[in-house]
Amino acid sequence: MVECIIMAIIAYCIGSVNFSVIISKKMAGFDVREKGSGNAGTTNMLRSVGKKAAAITLICDILKGIVAIVISMMIGNMVEGANKELLLQIAGIAAVLGHTFPIFFGFKGGKGVATSLGIILISNWEIGLICLIFALVLMVLTRMVSVGSCAAAVLFPVLTLFINDNYMVLTDGKKGSTYLIYSVILAVIVLYNHRSNIKRLLNGTENKINLKK
Repeated sequence: MVECIIMAIIAYCIGSVNFSVIISKKMAGFDVREKGSGNAGTTNMLRSVGKKAAAITLICDILKGIVAIVISMMIGNMVEGANKELLLQIAGIAAVLGHTFPIFFGFKGGKGVATSLGIILISNWEIGLICLIFALVLMVLTRMVSVGSCAAAVLFPVLTLFINDNYMVLTDGKKGSTYLIYSVILAVIVLYNHRSNIKRLLNGTENKINLKK
């Protein structure tokens, strides 16, 4: 139990390091949350600061999720009898919550998509790649980042019901559905963070990206 609490705190703090705010202030001299959509994420960085800043932000946010999961596996290996699957899941959820409600930045962060991607990719590379490709295809077809992000979030729990291989941590004899509740929680967080986008989608007023640019 102690290791779970420690892991939650570590992962939350890692998630709370908001690179979009740090990078926008460093490269553009302003807080990205004061521009565009007001979101501290890659898409708003692209629109408000530029491609280079957006690319750096995306990579750093993905790495936050990966680092949190790696630390959970290290703790799981060090603590005798630790539930490694539970530690991984706590790390993933806490990291995304940290990204969404960062303690270091007034609890106003991003939507958790890139950090979730990093978490899913290292948790199960097969599911991660499927979700990534699915999201990218929808983004290209609709020219709306929110559509791909929300659809991939919903797809994640579905895939845990059918894919039982390539999990970074999965006790012998268990199935991928062990991660169902975890995946549903992550999906709910991402969808909740996109509630304004979903409302605009329903109203037909969601912003589109210019793929040529």
